[in-house]
Amino acid sequence: MSEITMLDPTSELSPVEKQLLPRLEGLGDATVGLLDISKPRGKEFLDEVQRQLEESGAKVKRYAKPTFARVAPKELTQKISSECDAVIEGLAD
Repeated sequence: MSEITMLDPTSELSPVEKQLLPRLEGLGDATVGLLDISKPRGKEFLDEVQRQLEESGAKVKRYAKPTFARVAPKELTQKISSECDAVIEGLAD
């Protein structure tokens, strides 16, 4: 059996430890952001997610990245984090 070398595409020499935020206790009073990464069929997927969230009592805010080929602009991620209790990023094709 041959040896496999795994490469980290982020080129982080020492990854930053990230603290997990506490889970929401429920969706009743929560504002959930839905981030469309601008890939085909993402909107249709998030439309269904939004319907289910609203049926569970959540308030939903929609956002979209300008292109799926790049990370979301810092201004967008800051806006989402200041307006929402949780976020769902929609990946689709």
